[in-house]
Amino acid sequence: MRSPRTFLALTVTLAAFASAAQGADSVEAFPAEGVWRNPQDSVHLQLRPCGDQTCGFVVWANERARNAARRAGTGSLVGQQLLRDFPRTTGPVARGKVFVPDLNATFSGSARRLDDRTLKARGCVLGNLICKSQVWTRIDTAPVATP
Repeated sequence: MRSPRTFLALTVTLAAFASAAQGADSVEAFPAEGVWRNPQDSVHLQLRPCGDQTCGFVVWANERARNAARRAGTGSLVGQQLLRDFPRTTGPVARGKVFVPDLNATFSGSARRLDDRTLKARGCVLGNLICKSQVWTRIDTAPVATP
C-alpha cells in the first residue's frame, strides 16, 4: 500500500504540471530544455525538443518513486515520457499533457520558466480542488541560450 507521503510527493511532483501556471510575469520564455529535478530530488526529468514540441522523459528516479509508479501499474519509470504536446513556444508558459505515473493517468498541464535554473509549475487535481505549486531546479550544466 502506498504511504500518504509517497502518494502526495509523486502526485504533486508530476501533477504540478496539471493546471495553468500562475504568478508574476516571467522573465524568461519557454522552452526550457535540459535536466530538471523536483524539490524532493526524487525524479529527474529531461526536457528536450520533439519536432516542433517539447517533451519530458524521466532520466532518473529514486527507488521510492520507481516503486510507487510500479504499484500504480506504470512499468519502468525511468525512460517514461511524462510530458508531451508542449509546443516550443516563445511565450512564458507552455501547456501540454502530463502523465502522472503514481496515478497512471494523463492530465492537461503547464509550466512557467522563471530563469535559466528554475521552472515554476502549479498543478491542480480534482477539478481545481487541490492545487500545489513547485519550483523545479535545472541540474544539467549545459549552457542555456537566452531568448
